[in-house]
Amino acid sequence: MTPSRTTFTIFLCVAWILPGLIGHDPWKPDEAYTFGVVYSILEGGSWVLPHLAGEPFLDKPPLLYLSAAAAARAFSGFLPLHDAARLVTGLWMALTFIFVGAAARELHGEGRGAIAVLLLLGCFGLVVRSHQLITDVAMLAGFAMAYYGWALTLRRPAAGGFCAGTGMGIAFLANGLLPLIILGCIALLLPLISHHWRSRRYGAALLVLALAAAPWVIIWPALLYQEAQASFDSWLWDANIGTYLGEAPGLSAGSVHYFKILPWYAFPTWLLALWVLWRARGPGLAQAAVALPLVGFAVTLALLTGSADARELLALPLLLPLALLAVPAPDTLRRSASNAWYWFGLMAFSLFIAASWFYWSGLELGVPARLHEHLHRIRPGYTPGFRWLPFVLGLAYTLAWVAVLVRLERTNERPLLAWAAGITAMWALLATLFLGWADASKSYRSMVASMQLALPKQYDCIASRDLTEPQRAMLHYFAGIITYRAEAPGRQRDCELLLTQGVPQYEVIPRGAWRKLWEGSRPRDKDEHYRLYQRDVSPTKR
Repeated sequence: MTPSRTTFTIFLCVAWILPGLIGHDPWKPDEAYTFGVVYSILEGGSWVLPHLAGEPFLDKPPLLYLSAAAAARAFSGFLPLHDAARLVTGLWMALTFIFVGAAARELHGEGRGAIAVLLLLGCFGLVVRSHQLITDVAMLAGFAMAYYGWALTLRRPAAGGFCAGTGMGIAFLANGLLPLIILGCIALLLPLISHHWRSRRYGAALLVLALAAAPWVIIWPALLYQEAQASFDSWLWDANIGTYLGEAPGLSAGSVHYFKILPWYAFPTWLLALWVLWRARGPGLAQAAVALPLVGFAVTLALLTGSADARELLALPLLLPLALLAVPAPDTLRRSASNAWYWFGLMAFSLFIAASWFYWSGLELGVPARLHEHLHRIRPGYTPGFRWLPFVLGLAYTLAWVAVLVRLERTNERPLLAWAAGITAMWALLATLFLGWADASKSYRSMVASMQLALPKQYDCIASRDLTEPQRAMLHYFAGIITYRAEAPGRQRDCELLLTQGVPQYEVIPRGAWRKLWEGSRPRDKDEHYRLYQRDVSPTKR
């Protein structure tokens, strides 16, 4: 890939990363509780034992929380606290792209790094999650650094071992034991699969890897154990081993989940990776550029498949080896397949961009009227109106898409460049033209504000029943309210107020003398409904 195309890739990565990082509240469920932990750290809470709304919360180690808190402090002077914290997501994704490109350059040669970055950027499954404040984006950067380290060990064992070990440590301190186990298995299996890593040099690299990973893996757990042994035991057994094994016997939740989602999640990179495997069949499978991503994908998929916790979010590490494996595909595709890919991407993204502006007109301008009514019926609570900034940004990305199509040269990389530019334009339009509309239904701000209006001027405390982490986190952030959960041992208090979560159709009235002060939910939320009760102390109830 020429220097001009490398420059184009850098600008495309920046254009892909920036939209969606600011301009909306923490969204349910993952962003809300993640920012709740960050907010507790900003309020003076411990980073060794993270808290959420007044309670210890050890779902994940603290790397992402600490980096987000640092970003929030640095940028909160001109951004809302949650937007400032979310900027760190862009940093972690930039590191992911850098290390994926570096790994591809080590495996496939000079000029191949940008292709791997574009293949990763073009996966549908990466788009939304990699713009959220979640621990998995930091873990993804750790995986990318580890892959780069293993590729580098073939040329510089000590430097490669250090990078791989540091990447493993980052992945662990971001998401816990499972990423560490996955990467550890890859490191040990590489010599068994490919002769490129079957050497004393790689043995020395493994020693450096262990030394580099040790501080990341040892220091925080040791501090946690010293500060709160019970919390350490809970994190180790409940948040890691218990979450992976689950409670029910039989097939794991992940046994078919990832096979179902990968066709769209990793599209179109997985098809290109299959083409590369077909061309490398036989002795070619032992090549370093094939063996490393193939082992990485197989080990990651096998361990994810065995987990009782199956979510599309957890499939993010599968995209990295697929992108590394598919690097030779654009240069080796048959002309008919290459042209089909190019024209499919051109037509699909052009149609999507045109549809986006049509829907924006209906949403904001009321034209056509029936579409306007439909959009506001399915997502009420949003105030429409022409806004200059989203319009200008959306127009800029649309014109940039047209300019890319006009200026693209007829090269082997043309379909990939067009696809990556189309994904970028698609995401940018969603994250500019429709961000406020989505925020109106995904944020807890309106629900919390409505409840605040019903609160008595004076009360002792608020108990809660069936509230989960996202709601408790946003109550703390938006209203400074910390509830005392009836389900949490040692947290129960006999409060004057009680907040419950249930469903709109069925009300579970608390036992005792209570009167309902308020009920509500987020706009059009059919699953979560909240009710606020006050203890009735009138003379007739005494």
